[in-house]
Amino acid sequence: MQEFLMAMMLVTSPVEFECLSKNIYFESRNQSHLGQIAVAQVVLNRVDDMRYPDSICKVVTQGYEPGRRDCQFSWFCDGLSDDPKNEELWFQSQIRAAEALQMYDNGLDITDGSTHYHSTKVSPRWAPTLYKVMRIDDHIFYRWDQ
Repeated sequence: MQEFLMAMMLVTSPVEFECLSKNIYFESRNQSHLGQIAVAQVVLNRVDDMRYPDSICKVVTQGYEPGRRDCQFSWFCDGLSDDPKNEELWFQSQIRAAEALQMYDNGLDITDGSTHYHSTKVSPRWAPTLYKVMRIDDHIFYRWDQ
């Protein structure tokens, strides 16, 4: 398994790989395998979309300004530690990041181009402006109307 992770880090830089892995960990570590892949694919879809930054880390950290809490991904600016605490779930997040990158490289996107998602516990103001693609676990995925 370590060889697989190392191979995936060759596809992208170690820093970019860590950003994707952390986003999976903090946004979806309690979700199913499919839900974790979907969260990663939203990040990758944003990297490909000219409306968003052009790297994984820039997408994940978008919106951050010291003292503000309106990041694209809330974990990044919630004021809590960004160091994964659960080693098993951290390793699982790294595996999911590698799988998502491999799927991306093969043109496979289970989210059908989704660039947004939210928990079913919230109703963001932007949701009605986008096309609802699907629900996986307790996340609803959206894309721009094509």
